[in-house]
Amino acid sequence: MNEYDVVVVGGGAAGLSGALMLARSRRSVVVVDSGSPRNAPADGVHGLLGHDGIKPAELLARGRAEVRKYGGEVRDGEVDTVTRGYDGFVVSVGGENLFARRLLVTTGVVDELPDVAGLRERWGHDVVHCPYCHGYEVRDQAIGILATGPMAMHQALLFRQLSADVTFFTHTGPGPDEEQAKQLAALGIPVVAGEVVAVEVTDDRISGLRLADGQVVAREVVVVGSRMVARAGFLEPLGLLPVAHPSGMGEHLPADALGRTEVPGLWVAGNVTEMTAQVGASAAAGAMAGAQINADLVAEDARAAAGIVGGAS
Repeated sequence: MNEYDVVVVGGGAAGLSGALMLARSRRSVVVVDSGSPRNAPADGVHGLLGHDGIKPAELLARGRAEVRKYGGEVRDGEVDTVTRGYDGFVVSVGGENLFARRLLVTTGVVDELPDVAGLRERWGHDVVHCPYCHGYEVRDQAIGILATGPMAMHQALLFRQLSADVTFFTHTGPGPDEEQAKQLAALGIPVVAGEVVAVEVTDDRISGLRLADGQVVAREVVVVGSRMVARAGFLEPLGLLPVAHPSGMGEHLPADALGRTEVPGLWVAGNVTEMTAQVGASAAAGAMAGAQINADLVAEDARAAAGIVGGAS
């Protein structure tokens, strides 16, 4: 079988939740997943009610089983391109074409990290970005905020709630302005000027940040704001490309509150459109998009049954 009501591209929390909603509505649905979840390096998923601390791989395995329980399919593979076809879309996956009346894209983002030696290797362990995802796990440790984007000051204030030992590194960006400097000083957060060139590691733990002048500032945890870019190159034939997010934090696929994009019949959910959404929020957005797609198909089928032409999504 290669004809479906819906093809879901991306098998994370958003994609599986959307597929679950569709499968329970007795829609033919297949999830195509490349097997490279964004949170794979993390030890656990936190802040997810009822599943706090669950391993990312275990959560996805449970989700896949639930989708299959209701007749949905989950395929391993990577989508090459998506083009318009008769009554929907043609999704090319490793030389095979899947045909879909509707498309749900939940491929997430790629985290682009600053060029600091050793930083990428510690990502998801003692190099973190979100206080709500990882903050409790690094509480009371010596934390360094690496200023790389517009969220650095925000991160400094949030992580100060979790530890009394926080240091702000200006790195290659501008230092804090006068008002921000007053806030940092009032909260006991020292500011270290100069470019950070390497993460020092001792016994498989971060031990400090090395500056360009050779100075090493002892730290146990590094907080960095990645530049997030939507994984969406395969949508180029449809004319849908990532655009700059209003926050300045990266590039996303814009959509309305229900996940509908400017391309008729194509919905998005999760980090590919809402870059800061945690797992729970991404799952909720996927479920909402799945429900909206089902309602859209129901309306189209009802019009067709009544012989009404036009008005499709």
